[in-house]
Amino acid sequence: MQAADTHPVEHSTSFDSVPTPAIVMSAVRVRCNIERLASYAAAHGIAVRPHTKTHKSVDIARQQLVAGAGGLTVAKLGEAEALLPAFEGREADLLVAYPVVDTPRTQRLARLARTATVRVALDTIAAIEAVESAARTEGVTIGVLVDLDVGMGRTGVPTADALETLAQAVVATRGLRLDGIFCYPGHIWAKTGEQAVPLGIVAAKLEEAIDRFDRRGLCRDVVSGGSTPTAYQSHLVPQVTEIRPGTTVFNDMNTVRGGFCTLDDCAASIICTVVSDAVGGQIVLDGGTKTFTSDRCGPAPDSGHGHVVEYPDAIITKLSEEHGQVDVTRCAKRPRVGERVSVIPNHICPCINLQDAVWWQEADGGLRRLAIDARGRLS
Repeated sequence: MQAADTHPVEHSTSFDSVPTPAIVMSAVRVRCNIERLASYAAAHGIAVRPHTKTHKSVDIARQQLVAGAGGLTVAKLGEAEALLPAFEGREADLLVAYPVVDTPRTQRLARLARTATVRVALDTIAAIEAVESAARTEGVTIGVLVDLDVGMGRTGVPTADALETLAQAVVATRGLRLDGIFCYPGHIWAKTGEQAVPLGIVAAKLEEAIDRFDRRGLCRDVVSGGSTPTAYQSHLVPQVTEIRPGTTVFNDMNTVRGGFCTLDDCAASIICTVVSDAVGGQIVLDGGTKTFTSDRCGPAPDSGHGHVVEYPDAIITKLSEEHGQVDVTRCAKRPRVGERVSVIPNHICPCINLQDAVWWQEADGGLRRLAIDARGRLS
């Protein structure tokens, strides 16, 4: 018996033929977002190494590279492996912005270094030793950026002294190459005009580390930083040589409500169908946590689980696995059963990872199916 075709529609000229819930991307907006970041970075002499955890797409990664990105950032080895085809015709250049410690991943990292320029951000002696062992077994050299915590409190050592100790440990190995410093100012969510002070603190901490590296003759050719909220203020940290924003390629309600973009800059929306209005004052969408995830909006945690474009006064109040409950009591006009609506999610990155494919919409309205090549690559 022949298996059923689970993806019967590859191209479409109408939303009506697209099964919901589905993510639709505006090609025009994606390209504008890519070009905007590339232009900003070029104007300030900063390299772009976009974080592909947001889109997980070979096609979109290729567009970022064509626009001038010097390489790609990934969180996991699976993403790196899946996105290698984006480098067609050029040497792959990848930064794994996540501690690689366990044997299966250190082995994969070392194998990847056979055919690509590979760097990894590390913050412990144990991780340095683990990656060194794999590199020596495979006979390769892996670049290392030592991770300095500049305020996020997630990974990274807290002081320049501790960072120097890590750097010296890398230099003492035979399978690793010290390439510089890694940091992530992900704690900074101040409005754009209020970022000078917190970014100044980041710059001062990096300057202290760089001064120590220079006095010890340690390599700091690469100083990798950046985040989406601070992307367009990265010039306020002059020590940074490259930035790694991810969400800027699409934007979402976190970046909108944070004041870092407008609704018009949001390139991805989730198309849902209204499947019920049986409960008074409420409609139900066919998307729940398996579509939107449970992420609240960081800058506005009481704003609901996303923004309904056609009904801005509606509030997505509750999600279960397959249901999105929407309060429509404030809407002058209410959605009808069977109607399709567009929702900009709070956090687009995990939403993308829940999809095997999304719909890419060109300016003429035509839709084509775009695979999420690194979907589910969690290791």
